[in-house]
Amino acid sequence: MERGLSETEDGRLQLSRERLLVSPQTLDDAELLGLLFGGRSRTVRGLGESLLAAAGGLRALASMEPAELCNAVGLGRERAAQVLAALELARRAQLAPDGRPRLRTAGEVYHYLAPRLALLRHEVFHVLSFNTRNVLLGDARVAEGTTDACTVDPREVFRAALAARATAVIFAHNHPSGDPEPSDSDLALTRELQAGARIFHLRVLDHVVVGAGRYVSLARAGLLHLQPPPGSGEALTAGDKQ
Repeated sequence: MERGLSETEDGRLQLSRERLLVSPQTLDDAELLGLLFGGRSRTVRGLGESLLAAAGGLRALASMEPAELCNAVGLGRERAAQVLAALELARRAQLAPDGRPRLRTAGEVYHYLAPRLALLRHEVFHVLSFNTRNVLLGDARVAEGTTDACTVDPREVFRAALAARATAVIFAHNHPSGDPEPSDSDLALTRELQAGARIFHLRVLDHVVVGAGRYVSLARAGLLHLQPPPGSGEALTAGDKQ
């Protein structure tokens, strides 16, 4: 238990922390402010309420100068610095540009992946997860193989896409030989993954094969939207042409 807290106050603090971790939107302004101080005052809620009342509301609090916060009743420099840090982070989050790339063409996907894939001596398989605006939400390497093959488990593929809350995916892998022409096993894997994507209502935008200085887009080559083969198994293999 934190020094100076009664069992009742400690229980209230722990409850607020748990609610914050599960559903932060359920806490009111006073509770959120109180949690900044970890309950090192009368109560978690009481300190937040006092601060809001003294400032005249949350908007007024956010516009206060540092010196004003330091002089607010019950704060002091340390607590004022905590409030200022939280407010400054919120401002920066509003102003910061979205640093996630938008990949709208196979060429953009290739240039994004080539620095990491083109010179590898073994095959790897990536799942790129996107939202409806083609903003990259996640880039997961879900399999690594040998110089000419890579066994891919569809469960790992869709686990990555669902974890990123994607609405669309692009598959990508490399050919260490440098020749990006898709093999029969590449096409079979793509059909299998397309069938799985339909179950999860995910759009498969492309499967890009990365070679040495060039690439092949299965979408551009007209090799997507093929019917899945009957009796497909749990794991298939992407492979370089022999």
